[in-house]
Amino acid sequence: MSRNKTSISQASILTDFKEITKMGLSISVVFSALAGYLLGADTLDVKTLVLLAFGGYFMVGASNAYNQIIERDLDALMDRTKNRPIPAGRMSVNMAFIIAASFTLLGLISLYIINPKTAMWGAISIFLYTSIYTPLKTKTPLAVFVGALPGAIPFMLGWVAAQNSFGIEPGTLFAIQFFWQFPHFWAIGWFLYEDYEKGGFFMLPTGKRDKGTAVQIVIYSVWTVIASIIPVFGFTGKLELSILGASVVFLLGVMMVVYAFRLFQQRTAKAAKELMLSSVFYITMLQIIYVADKFLR
Repeated sequence: MSRNKTSISQASILTDFKEITKMGLSISVVFSALAGYLLGADTLDVKTLVLLAFGGYFMVGASNAYNQIIERDLDALMDRTKNRPIPAGRMSVNMAFIIAASFTLLGLISLYIINPKTAMWGAISIFLYTSIYTPLKTKTPLAVFVGALPGAIPFMLGWVAAQNSFGIEPGTLFAIQFFWQFPHFWAIGWFLYEDYEKGGFFMLPTGKRDKGTAVQIVIYSVWTVIASIIPVFGFTGKLELSILGASVVFLLGVMMVVYAFRLFQQRTAKAAKELMLSSVFYITMLQIIYVADKFLR
């Protein structure tokens, strides 16, 4: 009996740890960073890959933990978040802060070992997410713009880790993921509108699920596709994309724009959720195609 209780307790602790650091999101961010590294690396270094993976996870996990500490009272009001460890009473604020601070330190050390510039961008990401984006979410829809800045860093971070420099190449990777976040998060804000409203969060550009928001979602979806195929024109230094690679990316982008236009036409939660899923598929496939194009070209 005691063994069963211990097993359940350990499973609960692990589940809460995964939730306070948003493991799924953190892993997706690590995936982006590793893709950026593979694009920027002249020769692959396993040590750098491992440090980037752990450092990236620690930094994102820390940001998520800080976010849940700050928003704990608002999280308790929303169905989507009321069962998170802190509002549900399964984890104390002090414990969450210990996790966040430890992850910050471990993340900065891991990224600094790679090179100081990588650690600097990681630190900027945490600062923007926790100190500016999080407080602004209840103040203005412009919070999404601010949140898109740290959200766009991971893809770029991998290139900086590989080259120890910032230029047109990581800037282009940043731009792709920056524009992509608007249709992605506005789609989430659309189908979770009522829940966000309970917490007082302003996630949609007009504050409403209206034509104005839908138009902006379509526009930013188009901008995402444009930014994604720029490397094919040879303007982005060492970051190159073949005609075949650009064609595949463009077709995937058209699919996302179609879902965005469908949301414009229907303005339903179902259409918004479909756009969100298509946007996740798009950015994942884009990163895979970019990497495959480099090594197969």
